[in-house]
Amino acid sequence: MSSPETPTVGERAQRRPRDMALSLAVLLVPIALLLLFYRLVLDGDKPVAVDPEPTLQEARSAAAFEVAAPQGLGADWHVQSATFKRESGGATLRLGYADPDAKPLQLIESSLATATLIPAELGKDPEAVGTFRAGARTWQRYDGRPGEDALVLLEKGRTIIVVGPAEEQTLETLASSLP
Repeated sequence: MSSPETPTVGERAQRRPRDMALSLAVLLVPIALLLLFYRLVLDGDKPVAVDPEPTLQEARSAAAFEVAAPQGLGADWHVQSATFKRESGGATLRLGYADPDAKPLQLIESSLATATLIPAELGKDPEAVGTFRAGARTWQRYDGRPGEDALVLLEKGRTIIVVGPAEEQTLETLASSLP
């Protein structure tokens, strides 16, 4: 009977760094090719877009407040989420956007009491720091949670909030797009 051969230390010492580099290349090249295919062919870096129309229709049919949908935003604005929720004391519509710089913004329309809604959306102690005028509307500018700014429009029966970490001009563009 012959015994199975086991590698000796001397055989292992004959392996060179070049062998290890070739082994890694065999693993890394397919991974790199898959990543390039995902990014370039499948547009893997593009924001995921959803159709907000069914959610807007649901909010309109609930008749809790007058629904204002943004109009005239460019093709580089993407709706990423859309939800409508009835709550005790009112209802809330949320539209999540990715702006042209791919920063997240949220448009919130609600019939909840402003004393409840504003602290819930902008943080414990939001501070009004100025105003912004878009057409006949005057929006209040707020410093929200750390790193976020907000525009708030108080109207009879609803409050509209545009909030996110984007630049003021981007928030103003979204706010100005509302009819």
